[in-house]
Amino acid sequence: MLIWWFKKKSGYLSLNKNRLMKMVKMGMALLLAVTSFSAIQAQTVDEIVNKYVDALGGKDKLEQVKTVYITNTTQVMGNEGPSTSQIVNGKGYRLDTEVNGQKMTQVYTDKGGWQINPYMGATTPQAIPDEMYKQSKGQLYITGPLYNYAAKGNKVELIGKDGNAYKLKITNADSVETIAYLDATTYYLTKITRQTNFMGQSMELSLTFSNFKKTDMGITFPYTTEISYGGQFTITNNVNKIEFNKAIDPAVFEMPKS
Repeated sequence: MLIWWFKKKSGYLSLNKNRLMKMVKMGMALLLAVTSFSAIQAQTVDEIVNKYVDALGGKDKLEQVKTVYITNTTQVMGNEGPSTSQIVNGKGYRLDTEVNGQKMTQVYTDKGGWQINPYMGATTPQAIPDEMYKQSKGQLYITGPLYNYAAKGNKVELIGKDGNAYKLKITNADSVETIAYLDATTYYLTKITRQTNFMGQSMELSLTFSNFKKTDMGITFPYTTEISYGGQFTITNNVNKIEFNKAIDPAVFEMPKS
């Protein structure tokens, strides 16, 4: 009786051991599959970003760009006026706009930001709130958030497709998320969206890029940008002239004393 029980118990343990080994193998296979998928996804993201960089003009040309000075025509709610954008790569961004007699200035640097915005009742320089700065300081980079994204502290994930566009989620070092849409044929960046706070109201900010042209420097640039604030109103910028590596005085980024 004891021998029969021992044989039966041994068989049970053997059976459990076999089942356990199968479960371990299945777990290892699942882990390998997940790891492989992550590696494939990372590789796919890099392949897409590399094609985007090539579509812009290539790494060598982008590395040569230190500053950019852009003159635009800006349209807001049926009114239009001139605007200029000045960027020293990674150091300073300044936008000056005049529409319907109102002048607006917005500045971001690698240290912080300030603005003069009469549309919000600020006719003297005011510091840009920290949350707004975190959301928009990416404008400091002429090459955008995707080029050299890891060096900029950005994480990029492929989250699917929307029609003929790849959807990439960009998360910056401050955990601000932006969705970028890259045309799967041209690899141009055609749209970005993010949640923002405008005049105390949370809404989706979207920028749509079109009218792509190759500049004299050989870099492709969108000459039309439409900015939509939650679909409530839009601002359209049309580029008149782009000048690369023009001397820009660092003083233009300094906040004037009130």
